[in-house]
Amino acid sequence: MLRFLLLLAATTTARPAEPVQPPRDPAYQLVWADEFDGDGPVDESKWRFEEGFERNEELQWYQKDNAVRKNGLLVIEARRETIRNPRFEAGSRDWKKRRQEARYSSASLTTAGKHDWTFGRFEVRARFAPLPGLWPAIWTTGRGRWPHGGEIDILEFYGDRIYANFCWAGKGGRDLWNTGSHSIGRFDETTWQDRFHLWVLEWDQEKMTIWMNGQPLNTQLMRHVKNQDGPPVNPFLSAQAFRLNLAIGGQQGGDPSRTSFPQRYEVDYVRIYQKKKP
Repeated sequence: MLRFLLLLAATTTARPAEPVQPPRDPAYQLVWADEFDGDGPVDESKWRFEEGFERNEELQWYQKDNAVRKNGLLVIEARRETIRNPRFEAGSRDWKKRRQEARYSSASLTTAGKHDWTFGRFEVRARFAPLPGLWPAIWTTGRGRWPHGGEIDILEFYGDRIYANFCWAGKGGRDLWNTGSHSIGRFDETTWQDRFHLWVLEWDQEKMTIWMNGQPLNTQLMRHVKNQDGPPVNPFLSAQAFRLNLAIGGQQGGDPSRTSFPQRYEVDYVRIYQKKKP
């Protein structure tokens, strides 16, 4: 496990230089962005908030109050606090209902139901503390049920590793994964949480590639993707909605008991580019 437990600074007065990024084709034009400028609530014409327990038996209760714009950043704050579960049902087999309370809170934002895109270049500049039990993510999901609509994990962090994944439906409704897994030790972990990092997804009809700070993390050729349950379609030929969240614990996130709270996941911007149709 990680040996350092430094808290992420709340804000910075001088931001580091822009991380290295793969060259952007000049044919790409900005079609949507959130720069999170200023201070105040998140722009709900762009984002929708998830509420409560959501997935992966994670420990946090998602709520709107844990996300705010501060000093030109989106700040998602994970807190150790007790929240009563209004959906509690004694003896329920549903994990979302059988928990009487949550002992952590955080926030999850999505453009689902508001905006989604087919193909393009997605750029996100963000930072977080790589600590036990934290599970920050930058990801997309398609329309319809999961995993048939597809999922692109531009970033996941847990268990001291950075992940860049692609997922679609396998036989019998199972999920198929192309997983890019990288030890955080491959990068400069001593200054990791002091710097912003740039994640980039480029996605077209031929392939999807994910980079971090100009380093390729994973590639998926589109010709090898086909749902094996239901219609044999490639879900990545259809639109994907964008997601940002900070999860805690759960099936992958690990044990947060040795991590101090609150913890912050900070996003400087989200920018989405597309090429003009001929």
